[in-house]
Amino acid sequence: MSRHLTKTAWAMVPLLLSTSAVGWADGPRKLDVASTFGTQNFLGAGAVHLSETLETASSGQIKLKVHEPGDLVPPFEVFNAVSTGAVDAGWDWMGYWAGTVPVTNLYGALPFGPSPEAFMSWMWAGEGLDIIQSAYDPYNIKVLPCLLSPQETGGWYNKEINTLEDFKGLRMRISGLGAKVLNKLGASTQLIPGNEIYLALERGRIDATEFSIPQVDQAMGFSEIAKYYYFPGWHQSASWFSLLINKDRWNAYSDQQKAQFEVACRATQQWALAEASARQMKIVEELKAQGVEVRRFPDPVLQGLKQTWAEVRQEEMQQHPLFKKAYESLMAHAQLVNDWYKLQETP
Repeated sequence: MSRHLTKTAWAMVPLLLSTSAVGWADGPRKLDVASTFGTQNFLGAGAVHLSETLETASSGQIKLKVHEPGDLVPPFEVFNAVSTGAVDAGWDWMGYWAGTVPVTNLYGALPFGPSPEAFMSWMWAGEGLDIIQSAYDPYNIKVLPCLLSPQETGGWYNKEINTLEDFKGLRMRISGLGAKVLNKLGASTQLIPGNEIYLALERGRIDATEFSIPQVDQAMGFSEIAKYYYFPGWHQSASWFSLLINKDRWNAYSDQQKAQFEVACRATQQWALAEASARQMKIVEELKAQGVEVRRFPDPVLQGLKQTWAEVRQEEMQQHPLFKKAYESLMAHAQLVNDWYKLQETP
């Protein structure tokens, strides 16, 4: 989608919602969407909400058929399947594709990163969307960021974390840049699809796992098999989830229809923020009542993690120029947001 279309999409809302609108283009009336998340939890439900909103915005002219993980392709093959056109579209967490597109590590899980608000502002009012689309262009994929989740938790553990030494030998399900940090501290990390984590933790294949926000973690049942629930989510200050569309399908749509996709994505983001933010502490209290020990990482541990992250960050910036560009752009934009709120602070 061009920058011009992005800036004018909201002005088109009355037309987009009009049942008398004319000029429906040649884009597919239905797209099959391979989801990496089950539609019964908050993350997968985002795709369902997007589908319903898009159908309304297009007066029923465009529909998304959201398929459960594995129904069309295995979860970790969604990116390649969309790229080749084997499936029309996918619903993902951006960080899953870091092995192919390293800059997605930043969008999926940036340790000690800015607030979700600053991240969202950078995506739609800064360089965020342009940078990620430029990275996906060689793969014939259109990316539409549609859901930004709040900061994650520090994860579920079956052992206490009191010092950095406690990470040595720890077998943990964690991905992306956070995994690289823990690997430097002696942990053994691995990426496991969401629908396989419970069994891995229950059977002792791993000692700990991170996955999402309390609302999602509770639904996953982790409280049944892990004793300690740690905060804060130092490894993931915000997480982008997106709709991937094969460009051959995408290019068949008119500018009006493309704008309808964008409006539906932004409405889904509004739903996500309203749905998730206020609910998390209620879930935490419920987990405490069930016997879960909610802990905070000791400050020396967080300081050590931050220092190790600085090493990983420097390596990433040296190895991947686009990551360096994205990181510097994001942090400069986030500083503007932070400075504004600092200026407005009241005693």
